[in-house]
Amino acid sequence: MSEHGEGWDWAKPKTDPLPPEIDTTKPSIARVYDWFLGGKDNFAIDRQVAEMALKISPGAKEAGQQNREFLQRVVYHMAAEAGVRQFIDIGSGLPTQGNVHQVAQQVDPAAKVVYVDNDPMVLVHGRALLATNGSTTVIQADAREPQAILDHEQVRDFIDFSQPVGLLLLSILHHLNDAEDPKGVAATLRAPLVSGSFVAVSHFCNPGDVDPAASQQAATVEKVFNENLGTGRWRTREEITEYFGDFEVLEPGLVPLPEWRAEPDLAVRNALLYHTYYGGLARKA
Repeated sequence: MSEHGEGWDWAKPKTDPLPPEIDTTKPSIARVYDWFLGGKDNFAIDRQVAEMALKISPGAKEAGQQNREFLQRVVYHMAAEAGVRQFIDIGSGLPTQGNVHQVAQQVDPAAKVVYVDNDPMVLVHGRALLATNGSTTVIQADAREPQAILDHEQVRDFIDFSQPVGLLLLSILHHLNDAEDPKGVAATLRAPLVSGSFVAVSHFCNPGDVDPAASQQAATVEKVFNENLGTGRWRTREEITEYFGDFEVLEPGLVPLPEWRAEPDLAVRNALLYHTYYGGLARKA
């Protein structure tokens, strides 16, 4: 147990017994991303899947870093430039450097953040990490049940839906199959947001005929994901744009992650994977 009396002490050797709800025999999307970001809270099965993805898409690790940097830029914009003081991060993954609360609370230490993930390891680790942060919490819930997230007691305690909210849907909707209605999930989560709220989305993208080489890579990597993690859809730019609903998409629009208000990096832009991972930020007028 942690020194705060709850959660797992992640400083202990991994030979100590893990909480029973954590299954180390099945890969976890959150732990695979953790490995891509250089984290240590992952297991052999997660690394196996990650390394398999790297064989198909050598830039996958860099893509995880690009997504983290995109998160930091959109959160900073919402907090520093738009004055948003409360955030909900759906599919947050395991805590690492440059989390939402670290960026937002640099602007305002009182900024409220709710992390949401269905992986029990995220819940255990997050609670231990955030035990002394009264403005941030983590809940275990599934993006496939968006109304349950909105109705969750801790969400209602932390988030005032009469005030603007920054909703983060980063690298989560592409893990919902078409039959799980990701468009409906996004619509439900947007529904209670008032004017001045934002929705940020990052998503695997298949550019189709616009870029045949990237489109072929997207199809190949999608096959690996679905055979090993069970989920992963590379959708078209038009499909991804629908997740913003009637919110106004801010400049520069829905673009490859390194193009969203970042310094130009020709090496990154020349990478094939660059063309298959998009992001954008939209505001409710």
